[in-house]
Amino acid sequence: MCWRDAGGCQCRAAMGVSRLCRPGSWLLLARRGPVPKVTTWTHRSFRTSITLLKQDDFTKILSNELEKVHKKVKDALPGSDWTPFKSMDHLPPEHADIVIVGGGVIGWSVAYWLKKMQTKKKAYNVLVVERDTTYSHASTVLSAGGIRQQFSRPENIQMSLFGAHFLRNINEYLGILNEDPVDVQFNPSGYLFLSSEKGAEILEENYRVQREQGAKVALLSPEQLKKKFPWINTQDVALASYGLENEGWFDPWLLLSALRRKALSMGVLHCHGEVTGFNYVTQEMVTSDGDPVNFRRIHEVIVQAQNSLETQPVECMAVVNAAGAWSSKVAEMIGIGCGSPGTFQEFKLPVEPRKRYIYMFHCPNGPGLDCPLLIDSSGAYFRREGLGGNYIGGLSPLEEEEPDHSNLDVDHEYFQQKVWPLLAYRVPVFESLKALFGFRQLHFQLSRDKVCACSTTF
Repeated sequence: MCWRDAGGCQCRAAMGVSRLCRPGSWLLLARRGPVPKVTTWTHRSFRTSITLLKQDDFTKILSNELEKVHKKVKDALPGSDWTPFKSMDHLPPEHADIVIVGGGVIGWSVAYWLKKMQTKKKAYNVLVVERDTTYSHASTVLSAGGIRQQFSRPENIQMSLFGAHFLRNINEYLGILNEDPVDVQFNPSGYLFLSSEKGAEILEENYRVQREQGAKVALLSPEQLKKKFPWINTQDVALASYGLENEGWFDPWLLLSALRRKALSMGVLHCHGEVTGFNYVTQEMVTSDGDPVNFRRIHEVIVQAQNSLETQPVECMAVVNAAGAWSSKVAEMIGIGCGSPGTFQEFKLPVEPRKRYIYMFHCPNGPGLDCPLLIDSSGAYFRREGLGGNYIGGLSPLEEEEPDHSNLDVDHEYFQQKVWPLLAYRVPVFESLKALFGFRQLHFQLSRDKVCACSTTF
């Protein structure tokens, strides 16, 4: 029991221990015998001194003091991201229900729809891992940004029809309260496919499938084509297919940014790093024919932090491979394409990188505002870029001419020797591009805005 002397007296306990009791002090009697008779003692509960703090309180105070020091250091270095304390923000979380490998437009779209479809808030968490934080090598932002329904497969047509609806009503999907509306600069100028006699039958068959699926497409004879687009040379054109609605192009960077911003607002996690491997367990099953089959189930994704040798295993339930042109390399980390002959793991994921050149050129007297995305029977294509007489175009090389995809260097001779002659034949006003391009070759630093090029890997 604890007793306090209200006045300040000297007590002698039965055990022969004496102590001077000051006003407000505490005395602990450590013997069971009768308590000596004293005057005006009061009883209270036991409490500790302020010096005996709990460990949690000490840690909290220390953390607060360190934050103050950190703030003072940052204030002393305006505009600097330097910190005297090691941050762990560059590492991914230790657990995520679903890990998406690749933060391009496909990866962020998958993340958005996963969160949108969940029936219960925070039912599962999603992590997107992207290695190229600048997106300088990403297929998404280096593409021409086209959308069309003129495909031969019904599945592709249906996906593209919904894609056009999505773009036209994008703020219903990706809009965020109290933020600027989303504008991906969708330009519905259509696709125009030109066909020779050799490919006219295929174009007609594709047209039939497209119309059955609800796509607004029209077939044009050479006369109708010349009337609608007088700047086209219709010689050797047997048939043309023109998209009347929901086809055109948009800014892929703006779409990627909108998907990313919306997904992050819905709670999707993001990590800058590269997936370097998987930890998995192997299970053996037997088919109905009695053949053994090994299945591998991923339970951890190994992520290497950006510009670091540190790695972090992320425990997960499922993995989505959205690595684009490098999807096959990601699949090989789990053994797909590296199996023994005769097993299904022997077959590689049929995705390989291909490098394509997209050239930008200037033609003041070009087709103008009614210019669709034209795809010639030769394979060359072009479309308008902005309102200042600029165009972008290109041509896929032959199989034996496939360029090295280990870099994104541009072959400018390819435009002059392969692309320009085809464009100039189909659109005679593009004849001037040859001299313009040659001028650029001689005066690269002075006239870079005239003809420029970029390459993309997809």
